[in-house]
Amino acid sequence: MADKADAASSEKIVVGFDGSPGSQRALDWALRHAVALGMSVDVVQAWSPGEFGSDSELGDYTQAKLEKEVDAVATPAGVEWTARAVRGHASKVLEEASGGAALVVVGSRGHSTVTGLLAGSVSLHLVSHAASPAVVVVRG
Repeated sequence: MADKADAASSEKIVVGFDGSPGSQRALDWALRHAVALGMSVDVVQAWSPGEFGSDSELGDYTQAKLEKEVDAVATPAGVEWTARAVRGHASKVLEEASGGAALVVVGSRGHSTVTGLLAGSVSLHLVSHAASPAVVVVRG
C-alpha cells in the first residue's frame, strides 16, 4: 500500500511543454482531464545550456517565459497548476517527472533543431520509459 505522500504526489498530471502547437494541445488536453479527475497539473519544460548567458540566466528566462505562456492559457476553474523549467534533455526530464505522477502527457511533435529526425522522439521515449501511464496527444 502506498503511503500518503505517494498518494498525494500521484494526484497530478505532468505535461511536457515547449511552446509548440503540439505541446499546447497536450496542455489543453491535460487541463480538461484534470477537471474531470480532480487533479492538479504540473507543466514541465526542459532546457539546455546555450551559448549566451549563464545557466542561471537561461534557467530564469525559461522559467519566466514558461509561467507567462501557461498563465495565458484559459485555465479551467478549480485546476491548480505549477510550471517548472528543468535543466536537461526533455526525454529524461519528463521520464523523471513521471515517477511522481498519475499520468504524463506530451504532444506528438515539439520544437526540434532537426525536425525530421527527432520529431516524436520525446513521445516515443516516454511511451517506452515513463513510470506512469503516458498519453501522446496528436493533432486533428
